[in-house]
Amino acid sequence: MKNKTLAIVAYITLIGWVIAYLQYKNQEEKSPLVRYHLTQALGIFIFAIALNIVITIIASIIPSLGSILLIAGLLPLILLIFGIISASNEALSPVPGIGKLFENKFSFLN
Repeated sequence: MKNKTLAIVAYITLIGWVIAYLQYKNQEEKSPLVRYHLTQALGIFIFAIALNIVITIIASIIPSLGSILLIAGLLPLILLIFGIISASNEALSPVPGIGKLFENKFSFLN
């Protein structure tokens, strides 16, 4: 697969991330584009899990906030769309809000 395609596939569910990661590891010459977007996508997935835990706790304590929390639960999807757009433009730009937190993390990708 092309590097651009791998960068985009990294954002499509965890299975897509694993496929992109395995293809990246099998490459002779590691692409910085793919590595960057693997990092960003993994960061979004971790953020999504943490956000869902927080939303579940808050919704169980204050059930009347359910509709607002439902909208907040869509934030990871929006971040994934921003990541896909960035990957399709072959840009190394972080996703808004949380992208900078994960830029130099996950050393196993190097």
